Amino acid sequence: MTQRKYNRKEFLKLAALAQAALYVPLLSCNGNSTGKNGKEDKPVDSIATEKETALPEKKVTYYKKGDKEYELLRKGFNKRIDKFPSLIALCKDTEEVAIAVKYAVANKLPVAIKSGGHCMEGFSVNDGGMVINLSELNKIGWVDKEIFTTGPGAKLSQLYDELLPKQRIIPGGSCSGVGIGGLTLGGGYGLLARNFGLTCDSLLEVTMVDGKGNIVKASGSDELLWACKGGGNGNFGVVTEMKFRSHPAPATLQGYRFKSYKTDTAKARYILQQWFDAAATLPPTCFSAFVLNGKTVYILLTNTAAPDAAVNDFISKMSAANEKTTQTKAEPLARALKVFYGRQAPLYFKNASAGLYKNFADIESCIDAAIDTVLATPGMIYQVNTLGGNIADKNFETASAFPHRAYPYFSELQTYWESPKQEAKLLERFRQVEEIFTANGISAQYRNYPDVDFKNWQSAYYGTGYERLQQLKEKYDPDNTIRHPQSVSR
Repeated sequence: MTQRKYNRKEFLKLAALAQAALYVPLLSCNGNSTGKNGKEDKPVDSIATEKETALPEKKVTYYKKGDKEYELLRKGFNKRIDKFPSLIALCKDTEEVAIAVKYAVANKLPVAIKSGGHCMEGFSVNDGGMVINLSELNKIGWVDKEIFTTGPGAKLSQLYDELLPKQRIIPGGSCSGVGIGGLTLGGGYGLLARNFGLTCDSLLEVTMVDGKGNIVKASGSDELLWACKGGGNGNFGVVTEMKFRSHPAPATLQGYRFKSYKTDTAKARYILQQWFDAAATLPPTCFSAFVLNGKTVYILLTNTAAPDAAVNDFISKMSAANEKTTQTKAEPLARALKVFYGRQAPLYFKNASAGLYKNFADIESCIDAAIDTVLATPGMIYQVNTLGGNIADKNFETASAFPHRAYPYFSELQTYWESPKQEAKLLERFRQVEEIFTANGISAQYRNYPDVDFKNWQSAYYGTGYERLQQLKEKYDPDNTIRHPQSVSR
């Protein structure tokens, strides 16, 4: 079966601008079956025969293999991931989560947590353990006109439908089906992040069930809240409620698109370098991305304010460097965001962070080799997105575990396919591009775009903050009940 190159409409639906956090991970993305000392736990062969008598009588609804709901609940957005937990706990509140965690502890079941189901590496499901499903923890309530609470299972479209009629917003992603939990705990960015900071920068308080089944809260200067702002995905416990400060929503959003076709390596490199130079001066009201999809270069610019001199300069330079320029009207934000909501049905894909950059010089010596591979691989996309703006606020930096605020650019590698037969070749090419960047010193990676093949992922995701996270792991989950292949270990 031949590999497809997606046209513009399909690309927008399929990739839905992953730069705006389309494929963000789950609440506490986790899910491997390795034990505390790295040894494999024996899978529970039959919950029905071995464990059913120990199931708590109160509240929690459990599903096991053979139940009709089991198949639906175990699957996520990535069809590449195919794991089979022994037990799925569908919880409706914090107390039920605590019951489920205590049951997992008593029966030595590793715990994975699922809210939205978009984890790129399937850390929200495991083989032979327990999955705690948080999709029903999705209620939104207002504390006052600015502050609201939400469960981690609330999807972004649900949040925007609640906030935008009140002219409020938080800087979340764009994909409508992503759960707010995982987006926030790994950092979280999107079209409005340069204006308001990362999603986690609006987080005021969390309620969490730790790895022992205890219910804890964190706010203010608590160390746990610091960790949950960029370092909380599947490391210490299950976050069941989040309190956010919302922001006045911009009235409108306007989009610009620039395209070049049948590009070769030299042309794609030239456009990318021009984009880096022009994007460096954009105001915080803007977001931009360079996308190489097959042989087509696609550049996006969004703006929530009237164009200033820097924006007009960017438009002029990108129009000169590309073959086609289009723009939308400045539309109400609620309507404009729906353009980026993306595909809802699961698909086969492999996406991962491809490094954070300070400027074009960081990749100048290796970008030709990376572009060569992308051009030769239909279905593969290389993308660079703007960070910077208020993401780099020093106050946000000290209050959060997210370590990469000095980098104005974040890149990602994506590949999509329709048949499992295509997977092996595409993953081989995917790793080739990753190795090109690694060999040239690109080491900082965004935790919400994980890859199980990353070496030194501890420092890549968390910088110098990993030891601080280890101390919290010791405090809240000393027996490593909450875990996945790249969770913090003691």
